[in-house]
Amino acid sequence: MASSTLMLFLLVLYFSFQFSSSLDALNKGYSSLSVEKAEQDIIVSENGMFSAGFFEVGDNAFSFAIWFTTRPDSQNITTPTVVWMANRDQPVNGKRSKLSLLHTGNLALVDAGQFQIWSSETESYLPTELRLGDDGNLVLRELQGGRILWQSFDFPTDTLLPGQHLTRSTQLVSSRTESNHSSGFYKLSFDNRNVLTLLYDGPDVSSTYWPDLVLTVWEAGRFTYNSSRIAVLNPLGHFDSSDNYSVRTSDYGVMLPRRLTIDHDGNLRVYSQDLSQKWYVSMQAISNSCSIHGICGANSVCRFDPKKGRKCSCVPGYKVKNQSDWSYGCESIFSATCNESDFTFLGLDRVEFYGYDYKFEPNCTYTDCENGCLKSSRCKGFQYSYDNVKGVFKCYRKRELLNGHLPGAARTITYLKVPKGNRFPTSYKDSVIRNSDCSVKIHREYLKKHVSHFVSFLLWFAAAIGVLEMTCIFVVLFLIKCQHNSSMDPHGHHLAAVGFRKFTYSELKKATKGFSQEIGRGAGGTVYKALLLDQRIAAVKKLNDAKQGEGEFLAEASIIGRLNHMNLIEMWGYCAEGKHRLLVYEYMENGSLADNLSSNTLDWSKRYNIALGTARGLAYLHEECLEWILHCDIKPQNILLDSNYQPKVADFGLSKLLNRDVLNNDRNFSMIRGTRGYMAPEWVFNLAVTSKVDVYSYGIVLLEMITGKNPAADIQAINGDEPYNGRLVTWVREKKRECASWVEQIMDSALGSNYDENKMEILARVALDCIEEDNEQRPTMSQVVEMLQSQDCDPNGEA
Repeated sequence: MASSTLMLFLLVLYFSFQFSSSLDALNKGYSSLSVEKAEQDIIVSENGMFSAGFFEVGDNAFSFAIWFTTRPDSQNITTPTVVWMANRDQPVNGKRSKLSLLHTGNLALVDAGQFQIWSSETESYLPTELRLGDDGNLVLRELQGGRILWQSFDFPTDTLLPGQHLTRSTQLVSSRTESNHSSGFYKLSFDNRNVLTLLYDGPDVSSTYWPDLVLTVWEAGRFTYNSSRIAVLNPLGHFDSSDNYSVRTSDYGVMLPRRLTIDHDGNLRVYSQDLSQKWYVSMQAISNSCSIHGICGANSVCRFDPKKGRKCSCVPGYKVKNQSDWSYGCESIFSATCNESDFTFLGLDRVEFYGYDYKFEPNCTYTDCENGCLKSSRCKGFQYSYDNVKGVFKCYRKRELLNGHLPGAARTITYLKVPKGNRFPTSYKDSVIRNSDCSVKIHREYLKKHVSHFVSFLLWFAAAIGVLEMTCIFVVLFLIKCQHNSSMDPHGHHLAAVGFRKFTYSELKKATKGFSQEIGRGAGGTVYKALLLDQRIAAVKKLNDAKQGEGEFLAEASIIGRLNHMNLIEMWGYCAEGKHRLLVYEYMENGSLADNLSSNTLDWSKRYNIALGTARGLAYLHEECLEWILHCDIKPQNILLDSNYQPKVADFGLSKLLNRDVLNNDRNFSMIRGTRGYMAPEWVFNLAVTSKVDVYSYGIVLLEMITGKNPAADIQAINGDEPYNGRLVTWVREKKRECASWVEQIMDSALGSNYDENKMEILARVALDCIEEDNEQRPTMSQVVEMLQSQDCDPNGEA
């Protein structure tokens, strides 16, 4: 009788959970949303306009999102319109993933029952609830007093809803494509001038394209003297910004559902919804979409037809890289050579390419402009235009062909550098293709083989009955012990699923002799020499400030562990035990570049090879690995040398481990990172942080390798009869300006005269390119590698 009553109670409990419907709110510790019940586990606003829950973004891929609720009778909408996503760049599995409001007051999204992908990072010991407002704002607040702990309005993705503020600390980031909701290349935010701007932030380059770059801030109707940095769309259709930008929608004055979105094509639009739930554009910031940077990729031309829309075409001599995505641009169908006599120029009438001039001459003859481009291997072509005001011709030599559009200004011709003897079509019609979207796909292995809910229930019930039998208890304990032993390596330590060792804290404490053999120290932590059980010598870094849980730390460490490049230090394992977070690396016999520079053990050829190898490692981090990783602290102490003096970059993942949320959610880091003397100006002036901060630091390291002087200290030298005190960068630039033999003047005295003057001059010129104040003028690390590898290809020596 008792058994029958227990079974009936469990069945009622089981089916009551199975057939739960949409929710008004989540309450702390009592409820969660399951991805496996995505159609049922939904929070709906009181007015029914908005829904929040798991949104399918691809094959077996889900994000927790907020969207406009679609009425059942609507015939015009096939896919709900998403206005916010928590994990747009890290979709979770379609099995065993949940969003839970924990007893601690933290809202956590867990992937496949294992890894915490996202959280609100809140804490409260009072009763709390998560509720979706009628305005589309998802709010986590305390029930007693109503204090707001977290709200989605403070963390926008690509959309602003009426009443939601865009502030100095937030930005809108476009989606990658129309169907791929991951972060794209376009951003709306306030810049350091307090001006609301649209920015193209591509894989290799970044540039502002709105307001119109031809106009000054004042000519564009903006002003910089504002400190609030707030922009907001109201329900009637008026978008207003504190920099004096104000615009009204075409249907202004009518109360309609609205949203302001930065679309995947880089345009800023306000959408309004009619009574049939159909969206239409009621405001658009940019009328000519070809003025948007990066829209057609490199080596291509954009043409805009008001009726037919935008079309992208490769310039003559180039072919499209990716048939489904124009942002990859075009690549050449000819091989570059170093002989200037092999090239000629193909004129493209009224074609303009904005930016990326490596040299500009305001009054130049065509012959001089052409000869200058022929002599430089960096030159891909030049733009020659007539200045009506001054009555002269202007020459713009291009190192990159980006942001091309047709038609450009009158009396402007771009001359494309192409090999002689080849015939290239001058028509663009045959090259035109259309973009197509690709959705996100995610494939993961599960820890358990999936069975139906009913079978799971029967198994659970049978296990509950079996607990009454003492013999079963002993069997279960025996099986657990066997399973535990099978998951250990020969040394008795668990192997991490990511493929490298998980060490225990006691093991590393013993290997480092109680953390007594210190070999390095930095802001991120202290490094100790260790002898592992397999007799390998290792370097163990004990992190100073890592607040992540073990799952999140392992997820980040696994990314670093998967990076594989001959010029990056190899990580062998990790430790995440209690509050301890340690990383285990290979040990480098010759220490750091800083140690070797101070001991004068490096001749010129070793220094050149170290410069090239370091550039290759950074280029891999910036452009080749799956994750976008900035180092943020390039300096000689973080460049280690093996037994053959081959360089390996160290500490390249700590910016992710120690400050991941800032990297993902803010265009600027919340705190300055780096070392005095090596930091780029962006850190000081609160500009957007891109891969160019590493390029700047790398340039400073090159100058230190060439001169042997510390960039953080003042340089004391003799300039004529007057003593001179100043920064290393200023000193080198003045020597270059004053002396024909400037390289000889700045060389490290420890090298004497035994060095290749041509190669060291190339190294010095590359260094000066890397430390340009304007980050857009700095080369990428892949371009640095190319310059150092092909140093004999530029007879003119231009840099």
